Amino acid sequence: MNITVIGANGQIGKLLTQYLAQETDHEVTAVIRKPEQAEALEKLGAKTAIGDLEGTVEDLSNVIKGSDAVVFAAGSGGGTGDDKTLLIDLDGAVKSMEAAEQAGVSRFVLISALFAYDRAKWSDEIKPYYVAKHYADRMLEASSLDYTIVRPGGLKNDPGTGNIQIAEKLSDSGSIPRADVAKVIAHLIDNPSTYRKGYDIISGDQPVEEALKGL
Repeated sequence: MNITVIGANGQIGKLLTQYLAQETDHEVTAVIRKPEQAEALEKLGAKTAIGDLEGTVEDLSNVIKGSDAVVFAAGSGGGTGDDKTLLIDLDGAVKSMEAAEQAGVSRFVLISALFAYDRAKWSDEIKPYYVAKHYADRMLEASSLDYTIVRPGGLKNDPGTGNIQIAEKLSDSGSIPRADVAKVIAHLIDNPSTYRKGYDIISGDQPVEEALKGL
């Protein structure tokens, strides 16, 4: 499978790119914003392409064309303002969905946030981030794409444990290493049983492979 990772220079994106390129038979194209980001990702075994989430849908479609699947792992980051959250986490995600549809790429995985569907559980401190994730998720659900929405809990930079808890809706909050989020995406991307569904994921006691078999 040829997989395009949008936001491949981000924290989860880079881990996912590395995992896909080195641990699987998939071919990976890492979409980046700046040419100087290419060398490190190419050393991981990925091809690279320049893509601007504030550019046009047509330009993104040309980047995606020829892929079998797209993963949207981009984010504005905690150091930017609400304007960038709107432009990247919401509009950039929706542009990528539209670009995938234009390019004829039906498989699309979106990284969202735990409880993005439940306004009562949104943190006031990052409410604009949740708003962006909520509406990006809803736009994907309304699309024609074979999507999977992955909604991780609080993201940590700890080494991955390989053990998770996953369900379409979890009752408890929690956290998860970014490495485990990347591993989950790598293992579900070619699993048709996850199409047109969304999942909450946090750290748990089930190995990723075993947990995904129950979906």
